[in-house]
Amino acid sequence: MSENTLPVVVVGAGPVGLAAAAHLLDRGLEPLVLEAGEQAGAHVRQWHHVRLFSRWAEVVDPVAEKLLAPTGWTHPDPETYATGQQWAQRYLQPLAEVLGSRVRFGARVSGVARRGRDRVVDAGRETEPLTVHVQTAAGEERILARAVVDASGTWDSPNPLGADGLPAAGERAAADRIAYQVPDLADPSVRARYAGKRVAVAGSGHSALTALVAFAELAETAPGTHVDWLLRRGQVGDTFGGGEADQLPARGALGRRAAAAVEAGHISTVTGFRTSAVAQTGDRLVLESLDGRRLAPVDEVVVLTGFRPDLSWLAEVRLDLDPTLQAARALAPLIDPNVHSCGTVYPHGARELTQPEPGVFVVGMKSYGRAPTFLAMTGYEQVRSVAAALAGDHEAAERVELVLPDTGVCGGAGLFDDPAAATAEAEGGCCGPAEPIDQTAQAAS
Repeated sequence: MSENTLPVVVVGAGPVGLAAAAHLLDRGLEPLVLEAGEQAGAHVRQWHHVRLFSRWAEVVDPVAEKLLAPTGWTHPDPETYATGQQWAQRYLQPLAEVLGSRVRFGARVSGVARRGRDRVVDAGRETEPLTVHVQTAAGEERILARAVVDASGTWDSPNPLGADGLPAAGERAAADRIAYQVPDLADPSVRARYAGKRVAVAGSGHSALTALVAFAELAETAPGTHVDWLLRRGQVGDTFGGGEADQLPARGALGRRAAAAVEAGHISTVTGFRTSAVAQTGDRLVLESLDGRRLAPVDEVVVLTGFRPDLSWLAEVRLDLDPTLQAARALAPLIDPNVHSCGTVYPHGARELTQPEPGVFVVGMKSYGRAPTFLAMTGYEQVRSVAAALAGDHEAAERVELVLPDTGVCGGAGLFDDPAAATAEAEGGCCGPAEPIDQTAQAAS
C-alpha cells in the first residue's frame, strides 16, 4: 500500500481533533479519527455544566462550518456563550456525523510507532509508515498511517493536590472525598454532597474561579457552606485576571464575579499553602502545608490545579519536548507561565509543532503540556497549519491567520511569589507582541 493512500490518523474526537479532520478532508487528505469514548466531545461532556468564556463565534472552526453547511446546520447565535453540553450537542456531534465512518468511537490508542522500528533505529524513519496500536471491544488492532495528529487533550490527567506534582501523602486514600473537576451544583446529588459543608478548593485558574462562584451561590441558600481557597502563590495578586481589560469579556467577568464571591464572606483565602499531606480525622480531612500549617478540618476537597499530558503511548516515537512544560520545544517560550504569564500567545502552527518523528504532531491542549490558558481558536489555527503542511502547502502552513485576544494581565498564571517580579514583568515585559521562534536557533542551542 502506498503511503499516500494511507489515512492521517487523528487521536481524539474533541473540538480540535474534529477540526483537524475537517481541515485534512478540505485539503484532499483522508482522516481517520480514533476516539476512546462513545461520543464526540467525550471530555467536553464531562464538564457539560460549565459555560465557555469564548463566544460561539470563537468555538466553531470555519472549515468545519463549511463542511456542516450542506446538511442544513445553523450556526448558534455567534455572540452568545455555550455550555460544554451545548458545544458537544449542537456542534461536535453534528460534525462527527458529517465525517461519518471517518470517526471511530470506542477506539483507544495504546501506542504509536514506526513500522518495524523502535525509536532507536534511524533507518527507514522517513519512508516507513507509522503504526497506530488501538484497543477496541473486539480486541487489538494495528492501523497504518501516513501521519498522526495527537489531539487527545489532557482531561484524563489532572494534576494532583500535592504541591510537588505528585499526590500528597494520604491523597489517594482520601479519593472518595476529593474531586478533580468543577462540581455540577445544579445536580441534586452533587449539591447534597457539598451543601452545608466546609470545602477546600485548590487552584488559581479559570476552573477554580468558576468553582468559587458556584460555591458562593450555594452558600447563599445552604447555610454552613464555606470554602477555604488554597493558593500556592504567596498573595492573591492578579489571580482574578484582567477584568475589563480582558479582550474576552466573559473571561474578565468571571474574575470579577469570583472576586465578589470572596468579598461576600463565604470564602476564606489561604495563600502560600503548598499541600504536602492529607490526614483523615473521623469523617473529615485535614490538609497540611509544607511549612507545617494545618487547615481546620474540611468535609470535601476540590482540586483544580491544571492538567498534564499523557505521553506514555508516544514512547516509541521521537519527540522534542520542553523539559519544564512537556510542550513542543519551539512553542514553550511562548506559553511558559514562569516567563510569559499573560496568556497572550502568538498564533502558531506546524512550524512550532513539528517533531523529530516525521509526520507526528501534538496539537490542541496537549500541545501546551502543563501550561494553562488554552483557547479553542488556538487549536483551530494549529490544525489549519498542520493540515496545510501535510498537504505540501508550506506557504499556507507558515501563514498566520488568527489574532488572539489579550488577557489584560501579566503574572496571571499565579506563579509569582515575589511582587517585585510581577511588577517588573508588567512594566517590561512579556505582554508585548511575541516574536516567532527561530527553530534553527532552538535546535542549535
